[in-house]
Amino acid sequence: MCGIVGIVGSTPVNQSIYDALTVLQHRGQDAAGIVTLESNRFRLRKANGLVRDVFEAKHMQRLQGNVGIGHVRYPTAGSSSASEAQPFYVNSPYGLSLAHNGNLTNAGEVRESLFKQARRHVNTTSDSEVLLNVLAHELDSTESSPVTPQDIFTAIRAVHKQVRGAYAVVAMLIGHGLMAFRDPNGIRPLCLGKREVEGQTEYMVASESVALDAVGFDFVRDVAPGEAVYITFDGQLYTEQCAENPVLNPCVFEFVYFARPDSFIDKISVYGARVRMGTKLGEKIKREWEDMDIDVVIPIPETSCDSALEIARTLDKPYRQGFVKNRYVGRTFIMPGQQMRRKSVRRKLNAIRSEFKGKNVLLVDDSIVRGTTSEQIIEMAREAGANKVYLASAAPEVRFPNVYGIDMPSANELIAHGREVEEISKLIGADGLIFQDLEDLVAAVAEGNPDVTLFETSVFNGSYVTGDIDQSYLDYLESLRSEDSKTKREIQQDLANLELHNEGV
Repeated sequence: MCGIVGIVGSTPVNQSIYDALTVLQHRGQDAAGIVTLESNRFRLRKANGLVRDVFEAKHMQRLQGNVGIGHVRYPTAGSSSASEAQPFYVNSPYGLSLAHNGNLTNAGEVRESLFKQARRHVNTTSDSEVLLNVLAHELDSTESSPVTPQDIFTAIRAVHKQVRGAYAVVAMLIGHGLMAFRDPNGIRPLCLGKREVEGQTEYMVASESVALDAVGFDFVRDVAPGEAVYITFDGQLYTEQCAENPVLNPCVFEFVYFARPDSFIDKISVYGARVRMGTKLGEKIKREWEDMDIDVVIPIPETSCDSALEIARTLDKPYRQGFVKNRYVGRTFIMPGQQMRRKSVRRKLNAIRSEFKGKNVLLVDDSIVRGTTSEQIIEMAREAGANKVYLASAAPEVRFPNVYGIDMPSANELIAHGREVEEISKLIGADGLIFQDLEDLVAAVAEGNPDVTLFETSVFNGSYVTGDIDQSYLDYLESLRSEDSKTKREIQQDLANLELHNEGV
């Protein structure tokens, strides 16, 4: 999962892009990057780390210009090296820089075609660099000089025909303008905003509306699936539908977990969706667990808090904050064993014993993926004195891997894959476990905008909306993740050995 932003302004944009990326930080903590344009030269800074750590004062001073794009990255598979931080750049045509949120499901095929037919070399394993080169090649094929808005739309139309998967894109073309576009299924979010500064209209695109709020832009609308937005550097706005059969299928997991509650995606309030998830799940608990002796409802911070509060209201039970989250916990660099991994959870959460002692507790989480964290939190609740510990998930069982840009384990690492609820409950040590029904989840989200009738729900039902996912592709993704995990384990072991050596062991 990643976050993108782009601004065409009449004043320097470096601070606005920085501020926007900080409120999109939840979408990616692995790397960050900003590129601005000044005097027909790109000014770029990108590196691994959080926004606040990547950009120092000296970097911000160099990022001059009234136009720029930014990115926060969380890798989904493969390498997480600094070389794959975005935005990416190619020098032809004119000079083109691009940032991308999502995942191309035919990146390997397109990469090979680029090399054989377009003689373009992709230097990293990132599908974003593949996407950049496809766009660059199509723009190179235009005959106009300078490139016209229609040339831009023609190139993006050709991109849609070549690539598959999920993608929300922002790019800058030197001497021309900023372009942004969304995949024909609208899986990943993208919105448009504007503001007036001293009589000049400035435009902004971003992954979530909260980024517009943070820097004083007014929300205009969501970018439609398959649509392209082109803003010239002198502030002229052009839009055009560039996909042949666009159908909106936003990712439902954005509303479950990824997006900030103060965002609107496709006119749907994320906060409102989560409240309605709580209502739906609360009603299911009343129907199916009427004999359960629940004393108190406690959320597992933080995404589940809105749903948990509504569950408590529906059940007419007390709502309590039973866990305190450490907001300043650092990264755990060396975790060679299960004991260290367990400690890492306890470094992030601590139980308030008085809220658990002698009580039958209903814990609420947004979703259950691997199940290891759920198991540890249930164990913490018991150690804090809980009599019984029940667990409710605001999302259905996650049974299938995600292929559209979410960092999610392969199928055999998903605790619900091939298992029924009772078995999952025993594995995580709960006295009872209940999941949201998929129909209720979709209804809870769709109620925010009746015009949205379809959602991307593949992690729950294995139905991939792009229609191109088979077992061989899932095996390929699993091999990438396994290779990445192996590399990380080797690095962790090397660091552990070095630490032991330095201690003289």
